[in-house]
Amino acid sequence: MKLGRLNHVGVAVPDLAKAIAFWRETMGAAQVGEPFAMTEQGVLVCFMEMPGGGTQIELLAPLPGHCPIRAFLERNPLGGQHHLAFEVPDIAEARAAFEGMGKRVLGPTRMGAHGTPVFFIHPKDMEGVLTEIMESPR
Repeated sequence: MKLGRLNHVGVAVPDLAKAIAFWRETMGAAQVGEPFAMTEQGVLVCFMEMPGGGTQIELLAPLPGHCPIRAFLERNPLGGQHHLAFEVPDIAEARAAFEGMGKRVLGPTRMGAHGTPVFFIHPKDMEGVLTEIMESPR
């Protein structure tokens, strides 16, 4: 398995509009995408390109109802880093490799916010960091 570049940092936020303003005004986000709902994950998502290009910030705000981001925000009311997402050329090969290393993959491989297959690895198996593995966008 070949691990690729860091695609994005996922940040859980309690207020999406406030977070967009912060990342635009304070951190100089170069481009801010249109927020969209991922109802199956229970989140509202907004991607931003950071200065210099190449890396994105993914803002995640909870939709009404159950969603894992809500539990994260209950523990971290101000929000914060939720996960790191790394690209791989072949999601099935990557999943098999991580499982072969004894890493706990959380749930099935599913379609991610970039429209490519993704899976998550338990933070206890990744030095405390929830890690998303995503197939590289074409």
